[in-house]
Amino acid sequence: MREKCGIFATLSENSAKKAYYALLALQHRGQESAGISVWRGRIRTVSGLGLVTDVFKGKELAKLRSNLAIAHVRYSTSGSLNETQPLETECCGMRIAVAHNGTLTNFRPLRERYEKLGVRFRHSVDSELLGISFLWHLRETGDEFEAMKEVFNEVKGAYSVALLFDGKILVARDPVGFRPLSYGTGDGHYFASEDSALKLFVEETRDVRPGEVFLLSENGVESRVLVRESHHHCVFEYIYFARPDSVLDGTNVYSARVRMGQELARESPAEGDVVIAVPDSGRAAALGFSQESGIPYAEGLIKNRYIGRTFIMPGQFNRELKVKLKLSPVREVVAGKRVVLVDDSIVRGTTMKRIVAMLRKAGAREVHVRIASPPIRYPCYMGIDIPTRHELIAAFGGVEKVKEAIGADSLAYLSVEGLKRAVGREDLCTACLTGEYPEWAFKF
Repeated sequence: MREKCGIFATLSENSAKKAYYALLALQHRGQESAGISVWRGRIRTVSGLGLVTDVFKGKELAKLRSNLAIAHVRYSTSGSLNETQPLETECCGMRIAVAHNGTLTNFRPLRERYEKLGVRFRHSVDSELLGISFLWHLRETGDEFEAMKEVFNEVKGAYSVALLFDGKILVARDPVGFRPLSYGTGDGHYFASEDSALKLFVEETRDVRPGEVFLLSENGVESRVLVRESHHHCVFEYIYFARPDSVLDGTNVYSARVRMGQELARESPAEGDVVIAVPDSGRAAALGFSQESGIPYAEGLIKNRYIGRTFIMPGQFNRELKVKLKLSPVREVVAGKRVVLVDDSIVRGTTMKRIVAMLRKAGAREVHVRIASPPIRYPCYMGIDIPTRHELIAAFGGVEKVKEAIGADSLAYLSVEGLKRAVGREDLCTACLTGEYPEWAFKF
């Protein structure tokens, strides 16, 4: 399983209701399922397939009155109802609910080891292993922080995770900090994959540090940094996944994306009459490209906002159909013009090919594609749906090959160096761009 999700956890009054609103704010991180677990003397979970508003109708939230809640929205490449999260599992006579964002790189050998020790797994998703490992070591150590330290030493890969058990919540970010996780406090304690979801409840937030663990209970909150490796925050969060109004590890996502467009215009200028964006993913970069190049910006593609993201929908047929439903060109903006089309990335190429054809049909004289990230050439093993290289249009050919495949008059990508300058930090995981994978995630 290679998942990219959103998680939330809180110790506060009306925790389930707050979790519901937080999941709405995190809906962009996953549209396949949603769930909330609370503690009411035992774990109670409501989850299901679909959007947050599809899962929680009527009286579901009324069943979840508690001061402790964890929640999840899910994105994956496949799945069934029993793999919605938070997922519940058992080990060592204890029960636990798990909400996880990321992918575990040593899931299979670890699962086999635990199965040989007599542990019975109830799910196929790798997230269950986090709960099993934690409960196993909790029985051995009798201390939640010591148990999580053993998890850090044992489980490799990417995981921001919330665990609900025995009237407590444990929240942790892996020692490398691949996936984002934010913390805020006010009338309670709140955690979310992005701080934009926390602003519903608190004003001041901070990033959970890599290797930091929080333990929440009715007795209060305690936190410790248990293990720290070299930070490798996922660069794709800045490029695509995170909301523009989020701040990830001190960097505002919107500002970073505008700078990506500016860097792109400096590196790969284009002769055009109008700059347009692929909405909404390319808008900030397109504005930056326009600012730097002096070519006016206009809305040349209109998005149907009742259609979800194409990249995070499983199945090529669904993605292709949704492109047609999702975007419509503004003929008055593009007809007879040399169009500079800016987007954040090209993954499979299907969407871009159809957009270029759509603009030509609407009368565009030329279409020059500019991509505000480097070519994606390698699979991600830390939580993005890029499982094999053959799905990546840029994996086995140069820019010219991709240009011909999408039907553009010209094509240019942002360089890795330009991307790092735009984000403003060097400690990024760029494995999907460079093929250089962080050592810690594969040290097993």
